[in-house]
Amino acid sequence: MDRRRRAPRLPRVNARGRRVVVVALGTSQTVSWGSSYYLPAILAEPMARDFGLAPPWVFGAFSAALVLAALLGPRVGRAIDRRGGRPVLAWSNVLLASGLCLLAAAQGPAALGAGWMVLGGGMALGLYDAAFATLAWLYGREARGAITGITLIAGFASTVAWPISAFCEERLGWRGACVVWAGLNLALALPLNLLLVPRRTVRPEAEAGAANRGDDAVPPPPRFAAPLLAGTFAAVSFVAGAMAAHLPGLLRAAGADAAEAVAAAALIGPAQVGARLAEFGLLRRAHPSVSAKLAALGHPLGTAALLLFPGGLGAVAFALLHGAGNGVMTVARGTLPLAVFGPAGYGAVQGRITAPARLLQALAPFAFGWLLESAGAVAAVVVTSGLSLAALAALLGLRLANPTPRANSSLR
Repeated sequence: MDRRRRAPRLPRVNARGRRVVVVALGTSQTVSWGSSYYLPAILAEPMARDFGLAPPWVFGAFSAALVLAALLGPRVGRAIDRRGGRPVLAWSNVLLASGLCLLAAAQGPAALGAGWMVLGGGMALGLYDAAFATLAWLYGREARGAITGITLIAGFASTVAWPISAFCEERLGWRGACVVWAGLNLALALPLNLLLVPRRTVRPEAEAGAANRGDDAVPPPPRFAAPLLAGTFAAVSFVAGAMAAHLPGLLRAAGADAAEAVAAAALIGPAQVGARLAEFGLLRRAHPSVSAKLAALGHPLGTAALLLFPGGLGAVAFALLHGAGNGVMTVARGTLPLAVFGPAGYGAVQGRITAPARLLQALAPFAFGWLLESAGAVAAVVVTSGLSLAALAALLGLRLANPTPRANSSLR
């Protein structure tokens, strides 16, 4: 008996139309990430100072928002499977703007926490997982190139967002910076999501007919594929969250001076985008598991360089290798579940697989900060390297029946 699951064959989309969608989603993703995930790095300290709190209180509220986003992830994925991503992404911009306005108007810690929780709902609806599910809804298994495309654009989110937040905070205060980001969500990201993310033209009944005719077949997923992928993404997400919050401090603790640490940390964004370009050019016809395995080695190799060459050289090598691995793994987080499970029900599958990753990413800043403070830089990076190698072991355990996907990975 043919045990292969049948997936719908979707109509081809012209090259120009797909590029428009990629640019629109990449731009809206940059705004969404900059106005939520990357906000505390610049605004947490002035927020805390204004309320007479220690900065960890603000980071704690941010972590709570990430936990909420993790819990909502599977439900958001199912909603995209049913109705497509356009309404979900549009509502994300409304929620993000609302949360930012609540922060700007907050007069006490309780209101500050409420604002962050609204932002958590917006992050659940509007960051990469929702965008990836939207592209799978639109393009099926041909979404791989589009997923890479939006991460190429949004890979510069921190590079763009941190200077904007710092500029606005300096001139308008942290409340004014929140209002500016709210305005960008409503004036830029919301119209992009509403006007340029299309509705799919094939009705569910037509897709079901295509599936029954066997136009496109998806092999059954390997045994234990879901827990192996969930474990992989959870491990690397902890590492990514820890580095995002503590990289300059880690590099200083490892022997770099303050200027060297900041300069090296600034290389993360370009390293991520450069690695994604290389992956798209060299490995786009390979199964995404190949890219994911190479990506899992980035952080351990960077750790080896940091330990062998303390100071500026080691810091630069660490930032480049970690950034490259993290950049490619972000793409694999969208493309690998698509290749393994197919586009049917992708949003729900993606939501379940990445929920543990979001939870560990929420805990990473606190846990890694404690480890760095109590055990030192060497022990801290040994632990994170061990997690990356555990992710590699899980990927090696993912035995694929057909390692070469038939999907076209172009940006057509």
